[in-house]
Amino acid sequence: MSTPILYGPIGRAVRKIAPFLEADALGVYVAALSMWSAAIGGTVKVSSRGNARPVLLWSALVAGTGRGKGTALRAALHVLDKPLGRFLATHTTSGITSGASLVNHLWEQQEATAETEHGRDVRTLVVEEEWTEVLKRVKRDPSFTTKLRAAWDGATLRNTTKEEAQEIRDPAMVLHSHITPSDWAKYVGKSEAAGGSYNRILPFLLGSVPMLDDDRVSLPKVDGSELSDAYGWATARPRVITLSEDARPLWRIVRRYARILGETLPEAQSVFIERTAEQTLRVAACLAAAECSEAITDAMLSAAFSLVRRSVRDAVRISKGSDAPKVKRQPVSLADKVRARIEMHGGRATSSQVLPFVGATAAEVKSLPGIVVTVERSGKTGRPATVFTFRGDSFGDSEPQLASADSDQNRDASRHAVPQPASAEREENSATVVQLDAYRPAPKQAPAPAALSEPVKRSETLASTNPFLALL
Repeated sequence: MSTPILYGPIGRAVRKIAPFLEADALGVYVAALSMWSAAIGGTVKVSSRGNARPVLLWSALVAGTGRGKGTALRAALHVLDKPLGRFLATHTTSGITSGASLVNHLWEQQEATAETEHGRDVRTLVVEEEWTEVLKRVKRDPSFTTKLRAAWDGATLRNTTKEEAQEIRDPAMVLHSHITPSDWAKYVGKSEAAGGSYNRILPFLLGSVPMLDDDRVSLPKVDGSELSDAYGWATARPRVITLSEDARPLWRIVRRYARILGETLPEAQSVFIERTAEQTLRVAACLAAAECSEAITDAMLSAAFSLVRRSVRDAVRISKGSDAPKVKRQPVSLADKVRARIEMHGGRATSSQVLPFVGATAAEVKSLPGIVVTVERSGKTGRPATVFTFRGDSFGDSEPQLASADSDQNRDASRHAVPQPASAEREENSATVVQLDAYRPAPKQAPAPAALSEPVKRSETLASTNPFLALL
């Protein structure tokens, strides 16, 4: 449970497209769960101790500019657009910057759907890709945070500023936002979180990912039949999801974890994680609904807890002013730099095409194994040019040696081959291909996280799955 488990039909879909993305798979999974909770939030509730409440999941992707927040959102749309029918197209909005505008939007939607076949519909997905701009404006409206708290709780919203009083019962609004770590620290203050306004949002720091070798490969199609069936099941009638008996031992650990952590952390950090248990229950209910189940199993609760624990860790990091951990760049050797420059120019490069870019002299390059330095003269009076090539048995000649009588057949087969992830191409060709940008420092590829594997049955002891058990 140290890393988030991408569980169920949504998790499987995210794992399928992850190799084709220049974005953190966790961001796709979180965005998809928020969309899913908004879609089923009008009919599905979760209950513990006899108290039914919404399954709405509010989330924030926290990362620097160009770190894949928008890419993750669009990938989540790719996963859920077809299974959810026209929901995302008709129920998504943005730019709500006051409590009055929030209530007015839900009220207008309620009025527009009151006479339809399926009755009133107050489901709304608010996507704020520039959340900082919204936070700057809402500080002028003290009622905004009050309305936010009521919307997350599913409590009745009222707007008395209009000539006709507006009232929305059982609102089903979900907020998904993007923000940088510095802006989170600046605009999401401790006082607002302590009041309960922003600790209802699950923040996730996104990690960096390497650039794909081939950005022409589109996302593969995702079989959305399971999610489509689950969406029909969840919206057919009101449903209340509860904990199964086998999940109750873990549920007790989740509740103790939240209490112990809240008492041990400084107040500036603990205020952001006060709803850890409730968030875990809501995530688990969404995972159960995706499998057409009214019971939360131990596996579902375990997967939900792994995700919320990641958010708790990230919330603590953000409140400390920390960014997502950065991957150290590995130094590139002179030999790799030279080979990359020669490959870039078709296996034959002049000194002016190599030396200024590798920071070495002709003598230093000549001493490298597998590199041949020759002096060529153009005509009788032309200025001699120093040319760098590969030795006959060197790395650079490996590609021509691959040619054979079957080359035409191989080229024909490649035209009909299914596009493979860039990571698979790198693994297959790593012995014979030099990357063209190898002379630039590149981030070290981290090992594949356990989150991208299928969830396993919990066979470990409670002590191994919950490091905080020793504090009990």
